[in-house]
Amino acid sequence: MATVDLTADTFEEAVSGDGIVLVDFWAEWCGPCKRFGPVFEEASRQHPEVVFGKVDTETERGLAAGFQIRSIPTLMAFRDGVPVFQQPGALPGPALEQLIEAVGALDMADVHGQVAEAERAQAGAAS
Repeated sequence: MATVDLTADTFEEAVSGDGIVLVDFWAEWCGPCKRFGPVFEEASRQHPEVVFGKVDTETERGLAAGFQIRSIPTLMAFRDGVPVFQQPGALPGPALEQLIEAVGALDMADVHGQVAEAERAQAGAAS
């Protein structure tokens, strides 16, 4: 599957579904982004079960700011609607493969439990 361009209008729907979604925050002028692009594209062809999205930080400044993207490329991973990974820097192909495997191996019942616990703690601190 080829990568899809994500915008403020399409981002939430893309990352909130079931399965794995990888998002590459990038810009046309960014050298490391240009080197990572083909690695990301190749992984998208090897993993048609994974959604590979790209956010152009120049045209989607609000989206990039909302995720506090300060360095590009930045890669985010979502699984079943939960953000589970965020890291700046271009990954080599083998590291991207390891990330896809690791995200796929997550115990999502445990992850959802941790998210709920963090939300309860945050609500308690706000009271």
